[in-house]
Amino acid sequence: MESIADWLATWGDNLWTWIVLPVVAVLGVYLTVRSGVVQIRLIPEMFRTLTDKTPRDADGRPQSVSSFQAFTMSAASRVGTGNIAGVATAIAIGGPGAVFWMWLMAAIGAASAFAESSLAQLFKVRDSDGFRGGPAYYMARGLNARWMGVVFAVILIFCFPFAFSALQANTIALTSATAIETLSGIDASWLPFVIGLATAGLTALVVFGGVRRIADVTQVLVPVMALAYLLLGLGVVAVNIEQLPGAFVSIYTDAFGFNEVLGAALGQIILTGAKRGMFSNEAGLGSAPNAGAAAAVTHPVKQGLVQSLGVYFDTMIVCSITAFLVLVAVPIEQGGPSGIELTQLALETSLGSWTSIALAVVVFMLAFSSIIGNYYYGEASIEFISSRRWVLMVFRVLVVLAVLAGSVASAAVVWNAADAVMGVMALINLVAVALLSGLVFRLLRDYTRQRRDGLDPVFTRDLMPDVKGIACWEDADTVTGPIDLSTRRRQSAKHRDHLHGTRAAEPRR
Repeated sequence: MESIADWLATWGDNLWTWIVLPVVAVLGVYLTVRSGVVQIRLIPEMFRTLTDKTPRDADGRPQSVSSFQAFTMSAASRVGTGNIAGVATAIAIGGPGAVFWMWLMAAIGAASAFAESSLAQLFKVRDSDGFRGGPAYYMARGLNARWMGVVFAVILIFCFPFAFSALQANTIALTSATAIETLSGIDASWLPFVIGLATAGLTALVVFGGVRRIADVTQVLVPVMALAYLLLGLGVVAVNIEQLPGAFVSIYTDAFGFNEVLGAALGQIILTGAKRGMFSNEAGLGSAPNAGAAAAVTHPVKQGLVQSLGVYFDTMIVCSITAFLVLVAVPIEQGGPSGIELTQLALETSLGSWTSIALAVVVFMLAFSSIIGNYYYGEASIEFISSRRWVLMVFRVLVVLAVLAGSVASAAVVWNAADAVMGVMALINLVAVALLSGLVFRLLRDYTRQRRDGLDPVFTRDLMPDVKGIACWEDADTVTGPIDLSTRRRQSAKHRDHLHGTRAAEPRR
């Protein structure tokens, strides 16, 4: 079994190093250039659209989850124990320079996140809870390749709601058991099973409540966990404030091999940082668009911008917290601690042993939120494959059982297999995004034109009459929901003028 795990790890590492990451980088640069650096140019728009009012239906109820709730659902999956353990491991292997390449990967990847989530919005469909969509949907409806969407959906279901959620549950069980044993002084081998039962029970309470309950949980849990971890990190930095300038210098000097740490070659530093950035923020993987498609917004570009902001939130804030608390607090040594042990050492060295309990609480929030986010990605994929209610119920039961099993199992083979297969999933998504990128640029031009005209952008499928497969976006009334008559007349007139101008300006595809 160990040899299988090693083979899978080697195969997966080679796939990511020599195929996936170069494709991600090239496509990210292409999208960045063609979009006019949308991921930086429209940062103010990201914050503006994050707080947009949610369009309502004829009964006055939200059409689906809000833009902010969709943001927190994707952040819940993105921000997991990898932000604590993975970043510390990247620094231990590649030195401080890996952090620079992690940041750069986020800046490039934010363009891919914008593209994939805009496409997910464009080709989303309605369900009983509001909207659903994602890469499988834009493959089927945008490329007319349902087989491609099914392959993608099956891989995603294996990777995220089953394998990765089981591993997050394993981390919860281990860290919580350690914290309890530290407090009580007992050595109880049964603790992981009990903790697993509790985690599985909490998971069941959330996932059987549907997408709106998931959104309600994540919109509270994600800001709380981010704030808690930010406070811990700031506490460490404050205690070691004199080391902060040196940490910044080491990040930039080591990034280009001028002062390589631990003998890491420049190529290893770049690859370590880039891979950690990709694994952490998931830009281009095709996972986050499943959450982005659930939002009720008035233009696809709005949620594309919000999901780009999610990449920055994950990498520039949460991952950077880990990077700085490690770099200012403990020396990086060859053969020394790495992963979550390195993060824990930095906390205990600076703030005391009580931080083992605090870290266990933070890890629980991070990991549990990832389980919830991973589940929703799987639900959107299950509903793409089959609309039968019993299939979804069986899926929910299996997810809860996977959480329980993951709490007590050693999952090296599952982890390595999921890692490798996720690379295939990323490649399938990136091919689809590249083929549909022309639609992304058309959406972006329409959005910026409406903003320039002083409008709150509204998209309807009349703006792209040549594009088949758009299920929603029927008309302005449907998209924006009921508002007062005078506002409706004013917006309709502006939108009609805009529509006529767009038809004249846009060539048919």
